[in-house]
Amino acid sequence: MRVILTGGGTGGHIYPALAIGEKIKQMEPDSEILYIGNDHGLEKKIVPAAGYDFRIVDARWFRKQPVEILKTAAAVRKGIRKSLKIMKEFQPDVVIGTGGYVCFPVMYAGHKYGAKCYVHEQNAFPGKANRSLERFADRVFLGFGAAAEYFKDKEKLVVTGNPVRDCFFHIDRAASREKLGIPQDDFVVFSFAGSQGANHICEVVYDLMKQLNGRPGVTLLFATGPLHYDEVMEQVKSTGLRVEDNVRIESYINNMEDYLGAADLIISRSGALSVAETCVCGRAAILIPSPNVTGNHQYYNAKAVADSGGAILTEEKDLTMEGLLSAIDRFMEHPEELRKMEKAAYEAAPRNATGIVYENIRARLDGAGK
Repeated sequence: MRVILTGGGTGGHIYPALAIGEKIKQMEPDSEILYIGNDHGLEKKIVPAAGYDFRIVDARWFRKQPVEILKTAAAVRKGIRKSLKIMKEFQPDVVIGTGGYVCFPVMYAGHKYGAKCYVHEQNAFPGKANRSLERFADRVFLGFGAAAEYFKDKEKLVVTGNPVRDCFFHIDRAASREKLGIPQDDFVVFSFAGSQGANHICEVVYDLMKQLNGRPGVTLLFATGPLHYDEVMEQVKSTGLRVEDNVRIESYINNMEDYLGAADLIISRSGALSVAETCVCGRAAILIPSPNVTGNHQYYNAKAVADSGGAILTEEKDLTMEGLLSAIDRFMEHPEELRKMEKAAYEAAPRNATGIVYENIRARLDGAGK
């Protein structure tokens, strides 16, 4: 099978594509896979590091201002031309898009070329790019069944759950802690805000860090996101805070499976991928939906897990250091509550999303005689 993957901007679009690629290679080791991304997204670093060939095309999204519309139209035309050139060179059987503006020129070109085209929408409320691509897709895969109402052709829809890389299915808490050099008996809190970061979460977790700094029996892993790392470290410096060994401040986590594996409690946004990875690992979480996303989709992502008992949903306006500290103290005093949440989170995660995606793709290729 010859496959083009595309999806970009944030890890939430990139890692599902890589998970699908991983499954295809697992099932058909001779497959050739090419990843097409944008020059401005995280895919430029993440994809080559994952071992995939990587090509760049221009991509922008349409805005209402006349000048921006002209700029965007020119960029899209350029992106389509380059994508068509890549199609002719690579000759894909399949093109798979997982969201982000780069998907539009690549998926359109794949459709014009004649490849089988697939979209995966991770969220309960679909993004603009994926909704616009429905007409070019042979199938639209959904992370949440609730997203179905936003697509017109119901016969194209397949609910798969969200693709998660294989490494998350095989984590071990003790092994992860040993790898990261974390005491085995500590209560480990892992806070992360994704590739885009989150200003209010960083502020609150910074205050939490001051409370946990040097506290015996607790480790805090604090991933600020690249946008806020320098700001947080400057705050540490300006206040003269000495960060003790039980606190680690990172910009961005590449080996997420190790950090989730080591943790007892997660504090994070509720992007679809973060929620899926946390649940697959069976980790209790305090989920804080971003109030600044299309259709408030992060709220519904979090609510699905919270309703099952696998997470605590806390809206950003209600997030306080005192609330987080109280939850940590409660879970430390009552570990049975934490174990109950872990079990519920684990059971909330679909466990074969990549397999369902692969089976659908292979069946349609076989039906097409390829």
